[in-house]
Amino acid sequence: MGGYETKSYEKDTAVLVALITQDQSEQKVIEYLDELAFLGETMGLDVKKSFTQRLEKPDKRSFVGKGKLEEIQTYITAEEVKVIIFDDDLTPSQLRNLEKELRVKIYDRSLLILDIFLKRAQTAQAKTQVELARSTYLLPRLTRMWTHLERQRGGTGTRGGAGEKEIETDRRAIRNQITVLKKRLDKIEKQNAVQRKSRHNVVRVALVGYTNVGKSTIMRLLTKADVLAEDKLFATVDATVRKVVLDTIPFLLSDTVGFIRKLPTHLIESFKSTLAEVVEADILLHVVDVSHPYFEDQMETVNQTLADLGVKNKSTILVFNKIDQVKSLGSEVYEEMETPPPTLDDLKNTYLGKGELPAVFISAANKENIEELKSVMMKKVKKRHFTIFPNYLKDSYY
Repeated sequence: MGGYETKSYEKDTAVLVALITQDQSEQKVIEYLDELAFLGETMGLDVKKSFTQRLEKPDKRSFVGKGKLEEIQTYITAEEVKVIIFDDDLTPSQLRNLEKELRVKIYDRSLLILDIFLKRAQTAQAKTQVELARSTYLLPRLTRMWTHLERQRGGTGTRGGAGEKEIETDRRAIRNQITVLKKRLDKIEKQNAVQRKSRHNVVRVALVGYTNVGKSTIMRLLTKADVLAEDKLFATVDATVRKVVLDTIPFLLSDTVGFIRKLPTHLIESFKSTLAEVVEADILLHVVDVSHPYFEDQMETVNQTLADLGVKNKSTILVFNKIDQVKSLGSEVYEEMETPPPTLDDLKNTYLGKGELPAVFISAANKENIEELKSVMMKKVKKRHFTIFPNYLKDSYY
């Protein structure tokens, strides 16, 4: 009927590739591949297998060695795999060589993240930011396969001419697109700067953290607003700002894109206007998935990204989320041991609860200890509020 088919949609199959090097131990690579698989699933791919190889550094020609490349080729041919995802960025020459030999769609980590952002962006600003970052990243990496795929994606049909001529035509088109996108983004940013300026007399709180740590769920709890919260990487791409009133004190709460290891430089640059909500915030709520086996590494990634944005010494509260999923206080999760999970008091008495920054332990999903989070947050909000309005009924709150 109307040309529609009733058969179910089949996902494209994919395999992952990573290197074990002097800078990346085998344990680290396993962690990164788990995250890369989650990225692939978020993109709608069916990840079938991972390939790893020990090398001092990536092969200049094909990232992996000749023998490993042949192994990958044999597998993807036999299993009819459509996509290969590399955990590190590929150089333009590596991408060209790999596509020529493997004849499938190749992603590196950055391009995969960019395409996920492109799928999930909702506002004109976010879409423009991602398109700009993607175009800038893709420009030196254009190949005949990419230009063919891009024309299919855009539905503009085919053009005549030899492959190299087509690539140069597409490069020229992308350069023109980058110019247009920069002008469009500049206009949007000027409009947003005017809006942010009008908020300078209101306390601003921003949720920050690694992707998929529960920021949007916390946002929904604190604002009672219908904010998207999914168990997916980058469920939030656009900045969401809501007005909140607690203890008669108004403030603005914003939820922004989650950070991730190796977040593309072009994306950070393009998203600076969205992340201005973080830069200009008075207070940060750094949300951490304390149940994740490598949460400390994730915290370091967030702190480094904040440093890259020029955000230092900002008033911060550590919010350790998902305490209902913590199985052990040790460095490993002892799945087979019949030991009771740590209590809230147990967690508070660890080094996490006794650091320099105030820390709150919660389960946003189970609404556990949310009142303590509100209490700790409001102490800082009130302090900042009365700095802005020193005579605003200050005595009645103490």
